[in-house]
Amino acid sequence: MQVLVAGASGFIGSALVERLRGAGHEIVRLVRRRATADDEVSWAPADGTIDATVMDRVDAVISLSGASLAHLPWTKRYRDEILQSRLDATRTLTEAMRSAEHPPAVFLSASAVGIYGDRPAELLTEHSAIGTGFLAEVVERWEGQAALAPEATRTVMFRSGIVVGDGGGALQRVATLTKLGLAGRLGTGEQYWPWIALEDEVRAIEFLLDSQLAGPVNLAGPTPATAGEITAELAEQLHRPHAFAVPERALELALGVAADELLLASQKVRPQRLIDAGFRFAHLTVASAIAAMISGSRAPG
Repeated sequence: MQVLVAGASGFIGSALVERLRGAGHEIVRLVRRRATADDEVSWAPADGTIDATVMDRVDAVISLSGASLAHLPWTKRYRDEILQSRLDATRTLTEAMRSAEHPPAVFLSASAVGIYGDRPAELLTEHSAIGTGFLAEVVERWEGQAALAPEATRTVMFRSGIVVGDGGGALQRVATLTKLGLAGRLGTGEQYWPWIALEDEVRAIEFLLDSQLAGPVNLAGPTPATAGEITAELAEQLHRPHAFAVPERALELALGVAADELLLASQKVRPQRLIDAGFRFAHLTVASAIAAMISGSRAPG
């Protein structure tokens, strides 16, 4: 396939491009500067500008664009950027696809499990209702924009959890604190954190390229884990203490909305549609994912 990728230089995007190229796909990267290589196309999503003719020559589009949720604190200005960066990028892509004479057959649009909100008592699948809160509202609007792709284009909104891998992501920040001996329970530690290994994240996206799935698909590991289990596992594998306990109120005072939405929200997410479609995870437990993150290795085979 010839695949157009937005966000190709990011934490997930760079790993995805490497994997897709290794599988024989031809990658075209969207860049926010003047294109200087044959595999680059310039765009300015904030202005809605892109060379729309690219849509007539690619088979698939993968969008990973959006301001990082791991950037703290979430000021009012940054919350606006979180929303607008996702809407602008997705709108620019869907409008270009709709203007193409032969639009791409597949559109894979990044999304997030934040759409479920804080749901401590529920097992969450793709059939679960949309939750409440800032991220739930952001993701609902983000997915709504993705759904405006042409009818002829199979569209998937892949709802990612916390991506566990070397080189970036929210858990890398927790790992840095752990290495400094500052690991501990965040709030009660009983809230579920939906995690997925970076390797499985990119393998799942590749799987979605060739599958017949459309609509929302959860990208989360098959074995749920709580925040306390994850921070304790990090500490154990890094041979550091897990002695601190940070009260919920202290997190809320320090981080505001981000504390409630990222650290304290409980989301026991199951990747039901991936499992039903036959996807096989390389990392079945968060311990395996953390080990891969620390070593920079991949699962055998």
